Amino acid sequence: MTFDVRRMLLLAEVARHGSITGAATALNYTPSAVSQQVSRLEAEAGQPLLERHARGITLTEAGRGLLTHAERIDRELRAARSDLDELAGLRAGSLRLGTFPTVAASFLPLVVREFRRRYPAVELVVRSSRHAGLLDMLDSREVELSLLWDYEWQRLPGDNLDITHVLDDPTTLIVGASHRLAGRESTRFAELAGEQWIVRADHPVAEVLTRSCREAGFEPAIAYRAHDYQEAQAMAAVGLGIALAPRLALPGLREDVTTVALGPKAPARRILLASPRGQRPTPAAQALQALFTSTAAKLLSMPAPLDQAVRQYV
Repeated sequence: MTFDVRRMLLLAEVARHGSITGAATALNYTPSAVSQQVSRLEAEAGQPLLERHARGITLTEAGRGLLTHAERIDRELRAARSDLDELAGLRAGSLRLGTFPTVAASFLPLVVREFRRRYPAVELVVRSSRHAGLLDMLDSREVELSLLWDYEWQRLPGDNLDITHVLDDPTTLIVGASHRLAGRESTRFAELAGEQWIVRADHPVAEVLTRSCREAGFEPAIAYRAHDYQEAQAMAAVGLGIALAPRLALPGLREDVTTVALGPKAPARRILLASPRGQRPTPAAQALQALFTSTAAKLLSMPAPLDQAVRQYV
């Protein structure tokens, strides 16, 4: 036996108002329309649900039994609407975000801090991984959004992703405090042909170095292969060589090293925010996307280089 839920809720209105006319007035229906729907519900039930008399109506035993279920359904539907309203108003819910280490140590905390201040009731879960791992998490829906990056020569394929360009993260030069270029505002790769280099092992910045040096007409001489940017800074500080790094990879710059800009033609990685293509964003995801955009705009409007702007951000 199948019941039309809307007719069951209509029966509850009739019982609540004590008459078909009262229910019709409350619902802005005609009395004949309400009476017709109740008759159809009785046909579904296979027995009378109302007893009609001059002073109104009373429910039959079957009507009272069905009313109990109708009232329970009404409560559940109201609770469902309340839950959805909470989610839409960002007063409940959760959001799963993917990120990678260098942006998680610099740009991302600025956004997370503001998101948690504005929407304290939304649970934000952040997962950090390398590039391939983040793509896998997006594909499996383990995360709803993920920060990613790419370079001009290897753009992120957008076949299965909706991609938002958040900001550009320029490459900068790291030198020791006593290096000949320390104190310079900028330099060009052509001036670096005789230098020894510290490079991240098996890392995209190694390709940035190779491409940039070859474009300037020389091959880089590698003195040390580091496993993170703190290690690269330490080796640069003692004069073993110089290194390249994206600006957002340097939130904690050592006091015995400095950075030198590489000019407007320096390679820059794009910082991207991606979601699975065709996935409708939740209100929480939309709010987070807006915060990434506004925070990036504020950083880029500051006169300091990006890594310094992150440290100065309020």
